[in-house]
Amino acid sequence: MILIADCGSTKIDWCLLNGKEKVAQIFTTGMNALMLTQEEMTERIHNELMPHLAGYTVDEIFYYGAGIINDEIKGHVVNALKSNLPSVQRIEVDSDLLAAARALCQRKPGVACILGTGSNSCYYDGERVVDNVSPLGYILGDEGSGAVLGKRLVGDVLKKQLPEYLCEEFLKTYDLDRTKIITAVYRQPAANRFLAQFGPFLSKHIDEPGIHDLVLSSFTDFFVRNVASYKNYQNLPCNFVGSVAHVFERVLREAAEPLGITIGTIIKNPMEGLVKYHSC
Repeated sequence: MILIADCGSTKIDWCLLNGKEKVAQIFTTGMNALMLTQEEMTERIHNELMPHLAGYTVDEIFYYGAGIINDEIKGHVVNALKSNLPSVQRIEVDSDLLAAARALCQRKPGVACILGTGSNSCYYDGERVVDNVSPLGYILGDEGSGAVLGKRLVGDVLKKQLPEYLCEEFLKTYDLDRTKIITAVYRQPAANRFLAQFGPFLSKHIDEPGIHDLVLSSFTDFFVRNVASYKNYQNLPCNFVGSVAHVFERVLREAAEPLGITIGTIIKNPMEGLVKYHSC
């Protein structure tokens, strides 16, 4: 049997396959391998995943995750999995970016992008990621991401760049004021997740010109500063995975058109695409 893991910082989506048949789908607490020790990951897998695998024999594991940035971190994840599943014959650990590329492009070349809390992109040659513009995080980059959209929204609200009724509705909806926002962004952890939570407000008011322009310009920045760096990008489909791409598909396509970029597949999460990739 094959076990696939799509691991984010918030949750892990595990899927157990027997050939092409989906045997089980399991959700556990997320793990960022950059932030956790090998021992912490081992314990979390033992406590949250292993009870669901009782009675199953896992032969191969394909683990795609947040924070997989070098071979040392890959090794920690491999060891954490081996400690709990010592009889597994093959363990492959790689980034969430490769997961997006495989889920979106399968075995064909293309540009694969992630638009969720953060953003990322790559050129995929049908087998591997061969070029990647560093996303740089929501302070220096992450154009088009939920965190950056939220950052721009909050800035526009506090600087009164949006209609007064919208500013008042935003602050009332989330029970916020200037002090609470400054504290959450500058003094508390996970400011990116705090900022990304405002996606539903943007979606609700997407036809308001100020909101529409905010989202459109951020997506345009994503294309210009990331996608346009890839060789032959205008002749390849540009594919997306992530909640932001899924919710704002119409505006995403609007941003792509004048740049000569062809939007291909847009999916909310990569698991179904990964199941297809690994069951072929």
